[in-house]
Amino acid sequence: MNYPEPIRLDETTSTNSYLDRLCNKSDVPELTAVYTAYQSEGRGQRGNSWESEAGANLLFSFVLYPDFLPAHNQFLLSQITALALQEVLSQYTDDITIKWPNDIYWNDKKLCGTLIENDLTGIHISRCISGTGVNLNQQQFVSDAPNPVSLSQITGRRYNQEEILHQIMEKVSFYYSRLKSGQTEEIVSRYKNALYRKDGFYAYKDKDGTFLARIHDIEPIGKLILQDKQGMFRQYMFKEVEYIL
Repeated sequence: MNYPEPIRLDETTSTNSYLDRLCNKSDVPELTAVYTAYQSEGRGQRGNSWESEAGANLLFSFVLYPDFLPAHNQFLLSQITALALQEVLSQYTDDITIKWPNDIYWNDKKLCGTLIENDLTGIHISRCISGTGVNLNQQQFVSDAPNPVSLSQITGRRYNQEEILHQIMEKVSFYYSRLKSGQTEEIVSRYKNALYRKDGFYAYKDKDGTFLARIHDIEPIGKLILQDKQGMFRQYMFKEVEYIL
């Protein structure tokens, strides 16, 4: 499955916002990606901003029109983005994992963050804009984000943003074609196998406090199922539980 040549911007507020406006005023082909050297208003999960030194990193968004996909299966879109990122970055260093739901980690440090915005028509998804910040070449982080790291800090090399983006879009295209043809078991299996802290007990925190648990499963809607030390199962949707790092 092919994808259009990505659109490069010198600067924008956020690539998600730019692509949203572009889609609203013209017919934008599926798998069109937009990337930039600098975002003045980069957005992250939970309303956070995304710190990125101008010109240092890969900041991009792409659009899909998965109108074949029921809304209750939208977590598959998050999984294919996360898998594409995890597999491409694993070509450059070891210990790259997916921290549920879709952050990319190297050991205990955050390498990528993704924000996915879906539009629904009835019970199906009419449009998906997936935006990611990849820490590629930044050498120093000055925000209060607790654990950022760049690929360059890990390996001591510098990377070409466009080259990495093409590799990611090839993987996204591959997994999206699998999704279209109904091969979801492969996607789910690979996602679970790539999970951060997939084996063993670790500390978590929810509204009632901290506890030790292991990952038991992730449901198709994206719900995380943890099993604590007492053998009880705890279920969480996004933002309902934190990893203690």
